[in-house]
Amino acid sequence: MGAIGDKRESELRWLIDYLEEERGSASRASATEPGQLWPYLRALMNLREPRRTSDEFYVRQDRLLRELAQEKGIVRATELPRCDVDGHLSLWRGDITALEVDAIVNAANRQLLGCWVPGHHCIDNAIHSYAGVQLREECARLMTAQRHEEPTGQAKLTSAYNLPARHVVHTVGPIAGGAPTRLHRSQLADCYASCLDAASEAGDRSVAFCCISTGLFGFPQEEAARIAVGSVRNWLDEHPGAVDQVVFNVFLARDEQIYRGLLG
Repeated sequence: MGAIGDKRESELRWLIDYLEEERGSASRASATEPGQLWPYLRALMNLREPRRTSDEFYVRQDRLLRELAQEKGIVRATELPRCDVDGHLSLWRGDITALEVDAIVNAANRQLLGCWVPGHHCIDNAIHSYAGVQLREECARLMTAQRHEEPTGQAKLTSAYNLPARHVVHTVGPIAGGAPTRLHRSQLADCYASCLDAASEAGDRSVAFCCISTGLFGFPQEEAARIAVGSVRNWLDEHPGAVDQVVFNVFLARDEQIYRGLLG
């Protein structure tokens, strides 16, 4: 976050004190350097069990997260160029939590409750951190009603809360471990189709996909990209007019190179 003002520092320390008190532990806010306040607050949010908190906490957390979103910079999907192979498709390399789009896709785990590792550099952690604690609370309600872990290849839609997007679509990709099987390939294609189904049913006209399963789940990047583009284009052909724009959001230079080769 860089240098922070007195008001921002005060808000961060208040939020940290609140979550520490909620956990029943002594607050470390007063002993934390200003530059480490946001990472420490994010870590506490990552560890927090899903349950309702006070209205004041929501108000102050939401104000902070929306200010952080503005400071990071918001990228409008509508302003991204379309790809040569299909006018519905765009490619963008950057932070998916900064994208203003109807729905972003989260590569979730089977519990669908976000990443519990403090400050972990995964998309699940980033989306839950910048959306706010309400996202885990909504996911928990969905999972309580479902009464079983989320199957691979399906999708659940929630609000995006403090993200620039309107919705988050959560999907569990296949764990390929570097050697995908025919089932893994089918499940990955299902992830993309299921997310588009869920988003379009909610009235979303633009959807941004991350690279599902290519991180810790070990699906080879090139094959995953081919499946992603093929599944999305097949869905668009089968649902004419249902979605105006699909953004393939990449974070790594290698993924950008792969998608550019596929999309032109």
